Order: sequence, then structure tokens, then C-alpha cells
Amino acid sequence: MELNDGNLQTLTEFMRKTLDPDPSIRRPAEKFLESVEGNQNYPILLLTLLEKSQDNVIRVCAAVTFKNYIKRNWRIIEDEPNKISDPDRTTIKANIVNLMLSSPEQIQKQLSDAISIIGREDFPLKWPDLLTEMVTRFQSGDFHIINGVLRTAHSLFKRYRHEFKSNELWLEIKLVLDTFANPLTELFKATIELCQTHATDINALKILFSSLTLISKLFYSLNFQDLPEFFEDNMETWMSNFHNLLTLDNKLLQTDDEEEAGLLELLKSQICDNAALYAQKYDEEFQPYLPRFVTAIWNLLVSTGQEVKYDLLVSNAIQFLASVCERPHYKHLFEDQNTLTSICEKVIVPNMEFRSADEEAFEDNSEEYIRRDLEGSDIDTRRRAACDLVRGLCKFFEGPVTAIFSGYVNSMLGEYAKNPGVNWKHKDAAIYLVTSLASKAQTAKHGITQANELVNLTEFFVNHILIDLKSQNVNEFPVLKADAIKYVMIFRSQLPKEQLLQAVPLLVAHLQAESTVEHTYAAHALERLFTMRGPNNSTLITPAEMAPFTEQLLNNLFKALALPGSSENEYIMKAIMRSFSLLQEAIVSYIPTLIGQLTHKLLLVSKNPSKPHFNHYLFESLCLSIRITCKANTTTVGSFEEALFPVFTEILQNDVQEFVPYVFQVMSLLLEIHTSSIPNSYMALFPHLLQPVLWERTGNIPPLVRLLQAYLEKGAATIASSAADKIPGLLGVFQKLIASKANDHQGFYLMNSIIEHMPTESIVQYRKQIFILLFQRLQSSKTTKFIKSFMVFINLYGVKYGAIALQEIFDSIQPKMFGMVLEKIVIPEVQKVSGPVEKKICAVGITKILTECPAMIDTEYTKLWTPLLQALIGLFELPEDDSIPDDEHFIDIEDTPGYQTAFSQLAFAGKKEHDPIGEVVSNPKILLAQSLHKLSTACPGRVPSMLSTSLNAEALQYLQGYLQAASVQLV
Repeated sequence: MELNDGNLQTLTEFMRKTLDPDPSIRRPAEKFLESVEGNQNYPILLLTLLEKSQDNVIRVCAAVTFKNYIKRNWRIIEDEPNKISDPDRTTIKANIVNLMLSSPEQIQKQLSDAISIIGREDFPLKWPDLLTEMVTRFQSGDFHIINGVLRTAHSLFKRYRHEFKSNELWLEIKLVLDTFANPLTELFKATIELCQTHATDINALKILFSSLTLISKLFYSLNFQDLPEFFEDNMETWMSNFHNLLTLDNKLLQTDDEEEAGLLELLKSQICDNAALYAQKYDEEFQPYLPRFVTAIWNLLVSTGQEVKYDLLVSNAIQFLASVCERPHYKHLFEDQNTLTSICEKVIVPNMEFRSADEEAFEDNSEEYIRRDLEGSDIDTRRRAACDLVRGLCKFFEGPVTAIFSGYVNSMLGEYAKNPGVNWKHKDAAIYLVTSLASKAQTAKHGITQANELVNLTEFFVNHILIDLKSQNVNEFPVLKADAIKYVMIFRSQLPKEQLLQAVPLLVAHLQAESTVEHTYAAHALERLFTMRGPNNSTLITPAEMAPFTEQLLNNLFKALALPGSSENEYIMKAIMRSFSLLQEAIVSYIPTLIGQLTHKLLLVSKNPSKPHFNHYLFESLCLSIRITCKANTTTVGSFEEALFPVFTEILQNDVQEFVPYVFQVMSLLLEIHTSSIPNSYMALFPHLLQPVLWERTGNIPPLVRLLQAYLEKGAATIASSAADKIPGLLGVFQKLIASKANDHQGFYLMNSIIEHMPTESIVQYRKQIFILLFQRLQSSKTTKFIKSFMVFINLYGVKYGAIALQEIFDSIQPKMFGMVLEKIVIPEVQKVSGPVEKKICAVGITKILTECPAMIDTEYTKLWTPLLQALIGLFELPEDDSIPDDEHFIDIEDTPGYQTAFSQLAFAGKKEHDPIGEVVSNPKILLAQSLHKLSTACPGRVPSMLSTSLNAEALQYLQGYLQAASVQLV
């Protein structure tokens, strides 16, 4: 694409269309942009638009499009084409920093993100001057520019907070510190001075305080991995200024907004984080500063109001206290009974209260409330922080803290009992207090795994929780109901089974509650209970125990999906999946009704897939319906196809990328169930599955290979007779997969199925070409994974067509090639083969080479006979060699960049491991003994003499064992 006005105009028009709410205008425009993004100059055109367009909307749209383009395409993946040309990469890196710093804030943020994505790949090796270019801008004195640099540095360095330690990481951080730490410190001091100079200028203060917040975030990232020498030497500068900022109160920076945190709160909460980091990780060096930070943060907590805007500040301040109180050598700060009482009374109890803001979130923003409360993303809520502080204090002061809080819990429950209608929030706080007191250790799988012995959980359940669950009106006091359900869910591993069984029908009833939080919690609690394991690893709750409530459970779950706000509720869908899985054949009679509801739901969500977890569980539920019903009666597979194929056709025709891999998995499952020949409806689709465009997307490859394997297993003869012209297409897919290090094993899965199932005459003309392709790949890049798959393939070929055919095809490509493969690959590498079926194929294949291939007995290949036998006995007896050379690091499929749909395996569409040799050979060791016996009878004396001269003693001993077990002898 040329850099000219015409192309800029075209791009502008298509961008405007991508913002159109009408999908018939928007989708084609998106497709057009997708089709031209591979052209050279495309990203440069986008940068030109975002810099020079007169229309602000187009500038922002170009910035977002550019960032997403970089996210999808910047990373260079081995075996895949480079999606951005080298000249474009150079131009982007030369101009993007300047462009970012001179753009308005909205665009600056997008470009800053793009720089950090590029930096993640190219910095420091391929972009060495990035940092120096940024640091020189600190001198500009223009805080719009300085904040742009700080924001970019923050998005570049924040990954240091969660990267694993490695030499490369240390070297990178060292380089950053050498270039960045000193200028950052100087900027920090200068900014603080400017704050004093402009103490009365509100506009200047706003910019300066946002700089200070970014500087504090950078401090956190640069200090996270280890305490750098520079910061240790300059601790006084940083800590005394942090302390002053914590105690600062500038009236101009106070905001009237009760919801949104102001600049002062954001800065102080980041400083609390920084202090907590030092108190936890570098306590020795931080010790001189600790007491004054404890005092400052305590005063902050006692004087800060209950408004939402202070939530982050208060929770970070409490987290600081929590991290300090569980360190042994700060224990003395908290030992005094009065201190403990004061912390409980002034910090913990007030921050556990259910505020009107929480009530609003519960009612009007249930999704966010659930995310925070259930999924633990409430890291910045007061309640979570107060709960962590209780846990921290209990580490050393469990007795006194439990005693103090027991008093509070009793008085709160007393207040509630006086007037439940008005005082229900007291009970809510009491339940929360009991939960935080009782919880010592928790996992997602089991809930609370270790509890405080001083709290009687069962008694509390009977006296205070059951009463809310049993209440006839499920819509009364929804917050208390949700608390009660959550209590059952959290303490499920601590409560006796009879109480859990008592709770099940009550939870089923709560699925009908109007409150989204309440019916979501009920679904989640049931799903968690259904996964619990009993003593013999079967489910704790059995289908028989569920029998009285099965119909009600299924009815209520499906009705809950119709409640306002829950049409795509992932917790309900997961509970449906788990119920199917638990109840098994008990659901068969309900499936005809339910499958219609599931397919209707699938049709609706496929129009605009927005909830990946919901969609995943929906497909899992479909797979379970199919599996369970067809297990009872395989002929019902046709009725599932009738129900599902119209929706699947629509998904494939509209290319709903998120759903295509799922559709292939469900189709594989259906096709694998068929017992007779392959139905016509599948054959009509077969040619489409070979289209190259489908194979371009990484997420499609595993399910598509599996689907083609199902086609070969069920319909090889049909393909050979009525679709023979498609065989080259099938081999084309194999050729593409085999060329990729990430997907070569999938190519072998496909080829193994072709060898196993296709009639010999239909592929005989292609066989030599297949081997030539494999040798080309062996020469260009020989990896352990490829060698293992190659070994299984050649042995399967030998098992299927005979050892002579294997030797002949190798030697027809190049004389003596067969011997080279045995000597250089099979003998040294066979120990690396893993998996019982794979090992069995190799064992049977090698046995055939040893005993059914005349060339091995009387040509120059004979010298390889004993080493090959030794390698085979090694495969039987030695541990697997799982070493991988240092230079082989495979990218994981999940690691591919950007928005490509990653492949998500459906657990309930799983494929049983297939053994192509099957029962013909049950024990390969016995087969070896019998085959050697047969060979020795054909040429007496040869086998024993070859064994006695060069097989090592230990291997010989094992071999004697096989011969005895098979009751045969060598002649």
C-alpha cells in the first residue's frame, strides 16, 4: 500500500464504517481492514492518520486499531511468516516515541501501550536506544511529555512484578536501573519541590501529583525483584519523601466526588503499597523507617471516612498493617491487649460493615459485586483487607483476637435479633467476621481447608445460617441469603455431610431468587458441592441422594438462565454442566427437552459471543448430553445431529471464530459414536475442512486434526471411493503441519490415521513423497518432539505394510538409507518415545524389522541387528529418557499473541486413547520371544551366535526371561 492521500482516504472511510452499529456495514469493513493489514506501509498509514487526520474520532480509532494490530502481529513466531515487514518495524520504532509524546492523552495512552508491547519483544536487544530516548525527555520540563514517558515506562516495567527470576531478567533490570534510576530519583525530588512552589495552583498540582503517582508505581516495579543497590543507597531520599507525602493534606486536592478516588488518595495508596513491599521483603534495611510509617498509616486509617473514593487507600493501608503484623520481629508492636482491641475496634470492625455503596453494587452491578466477592478480585476492597488483617493477627495472637471478636459477633447478632428488618446489616457483618476469623487456609478446589479451632462452625451453621436458608420467602433479605449460601460454599470441607445434604434442596430453591447475586451464589455453591470427593474418590454426593431433587434442580437451573441479568450467567451454565456430569444416566429422560433449550441458547450467543466461560460450559454441557444419552443408546446420535447441525452450519458459514474449534470437537464426538459407515451429511462437509484458510488459525488445528481422524476412522473407504480427488488436499494439510515445530505432532496424528485406515491402493502413489517430506524436515530442523513422532510413524508403517516394505521405501529414496535411519535415529533415540500405545507400536515395529526383514540378516545391515535388539530391550526395561536439549524451547499454543482464538479443549469431548495394534498383541515382550523363535527355526544357529557375540549380559538376561515367559527356545 502506497503512502498516498487516496489510501489514507480509503482507510478513513472504512474506519468510520467499523464504528457503525449496523453489523451489515460494520462486519465487511472489519473484514476489509483484516485483509489489508498484511500489506507493507499499512501500520505507517495508521500512524499518519492518528497524527494528521482532522477528525478526532478517526484519530482515536486509528490509535486503537494500531495498538491492536501491534498486539496481534509484532511477535515473530518461528515457522510462521513475519507479519510486519522489516522497513515498517524500523519506521515504527524510529517515530513512535515522538508521536506518543506529542499526542493528546487519549491517543498517548494507546501508543504508550503499543510501545510496551513492542518493548516486551524488542527491548533491550533490538531497541537499545528506547530508554535513553525516553530519559532525555525528563529534561524538557513539560509535564505532558514527562507523564507520557512515565506512563510508558510503567507499562514497560510493571511485568517485573510477576516475572520469574532469570539471568535475562536480571540483566534487563540492571540495564534499566543504570539508565533510569538516577534520573527518576532526580525527577522525584524536583517534582516534590515544584509541588511546594505551586502549592496554591490547583491545575499545576493535578499534573504534578499524577507524575508523583506514576513515579511511585515505577519505584514499586523496579524494587520488586530485589532491593537494588541504588535504591538502598538513596533510601533516605525516597522514604522520607514518601512519609511526608503520606501525612500531607492539601485542601485543593480534596474532591467532592464520593465515588472516584482523587489524586491524593491514589498517591497515598501507592505509597502504602511501596511501604508494604519494603516491610515484607527488605525488613532489615527498612527497619529504621518502619515505626514512623506504622504511625502515619495508623493515623490515616483512623481519620479516613467510609466513602467509596477512599476504598483503595484504606485497603492498601490495612494490607500494610497485615503484612507487618505477621512478621516475627515486628510482633512486639502489636502485643499489647489495648493495641489489639484498638485495631479491632477502629480498623477491622468499621471496615467490615456493609455500606450503602455495597448495597447498590449488590442490587445494580451484580456482575462486579460477584467478581469481587466470589472470585477474590476484591483485592482492593476494605472487607478483603480487613479479613487479611484478622488472619495476620491470628498468626501470633489467635486466642486474644478470637476472644475480642467473639464479643463483637455476639453483640451484632443480639442487635439483629432485636429488629431483623432494620438491623440485618449487623448479622451480615457478624457472618463476615466469623468467616474471616475461622479461615486459616483456603483453596479454590476445597474451600477452607484449615479452620480456627476456637470457632465452632457447625454450631454457627445450625443456629444462624440454616434459618436464613430455610426461610420460605427466597427474595427477603437477599444479602443475608447470599451470605448464608456463601458460608456453606466456603466451609463445605468443614461441615458434616448430613448438613450439606440438608442444604442441597434449600440451595436448589434459591436458584429461583430474583436477586442475581443470590441465584448465582446458589448455582456456584451447588456446582462446588457436586465436585466434592468422598472416601473412595467417588463424588461425595451421589446421584441416588440427588434423585428426589433432580427434576427440581434441572428445572430451576434452566429457569434461572431466563432471569433478568442472567441470560449468559457462567456460574449457572457451569452448574448445569456439573449436574449433568454428576447425575449421568439419571438425566437421559430430560435430555430431549433440555437439548432444545441448549441449542436455542447456542444460536443466540453465537450472534455475538461475549462470555468465553459461559460459552465453554455450554459446549461442555452439549457434549455431556451427547455422551450420556448415546452411551445408553447409540442410535440417538442422529437426533442430536438433527438438533445441532443447523446451528453448526450457521456458525461455520458466518465464521464465528470463537466457536469454530468447539463445533469441530462436538462433531468429532458425534462422528466417533457412529457404528456404521459415515453419514452423507458429514461427507458434504469434508472438502470444506481441507480449505487452507481454516488451517491458518492456530486454535483450529487440534480439533480439525481430530475431526479428520474421525473421518478416516469411520469413512476411509468412502473417502477413497467417492472423494479420491481430495486425498492430495489431505496430504497438503499434513505437509503444512509437518513444517511447523509447534504443530508437527498434529501432522503425525493425521498421517498415522491415513496409514492405519486408508485402503493401501488409494495412497500407494503418494507414499514415497510422504517420506521425502519427512526427511526434508529432519534435515532442516531435527527436534526431540519430531524424532519421537517420526519413530512412531515409521514403526506403525512397518506394522501395517510389513518390515520389507519399510526397508524398500527407505532404500528407494537413497541407497542404504534404511541402515542410516536405524543407526542414527532409531537405535540412539528410541528410549525417548513416551506413552504406552506409542511404546507398543515401536516395540512391535522393531520386532518386525528384526525378525521379518531378510536384509537385516544377510546384508551390511546385519551389523545393526544386535544394537537394534539391545535398543528394543532398553525400551522395555530402562526408564524413559525425557531429556530435551537446551536449545529446544517450544512455544505453547496458548502463547501465540493477540486475539487469535486459542484452542480450548472440551473436557467432556475427550477422545479415548486409540491403540492401532489392539488385542492382536497384548504383550510385546512375548511377541519378541515368539518372533525370535520363529526366525531361529528358519535359519538355525544364526540368532544364538549373533546374541552371544555382541548383546550385553544384562540385556541377554532380560531376553531369557521373555523366552521363558513365552515357553519357547532359540534354535
